[in-house]
Amino acid sequence: MKTNIMKQLFAFIAVGLMVSSFTTFSGIDEVISAMKEGNSAAVSRFFDNTVEINMPDKTNSYSKSQAELVLKDFFSSNGVKSFNIIHKGENAGSQYCIGTLVTRNSSFRTTIFMKQKGDKQVLQKITFEEN
Repeated sequence: MKTNIMKQLFAFIAVGLMVSSFTTFSGIDEVISAMKEGNSAAVSRFFDNTVEINMPDKTNSYSKSQAELVLKDFFSSNGVKSFNIIHKGENAGSQYCIGTLVTRNSSFRTTIFMKQKGDKQVLQKITFEEN
């Protein structure tokens, strides 16, 4: 009888861990950390095959490698000082974050959209709107 209860308890814990792994913000949290550092290479690790990047002076969909170069150029020409989260959420397997990217030139309301693709979250869209 104790063995049966232990099996049920183990199964319950295992299911709980699996469910909680789907509701964590690990992917978006890593992107947020990289944004705070202005680290385009770390952000690009989460890029989907194509990434939509919207900036005040240009908007386009880019391949992973192109998107990393565009983001690197944006970070280096503006000089990232900080990234402050306004709101972070999850909806139907997607994660998003709205924050303020403070640079030496200006501040930008920044929206990051990630979607579950297979077994990981991928960044599909990032928008920078000058405040």
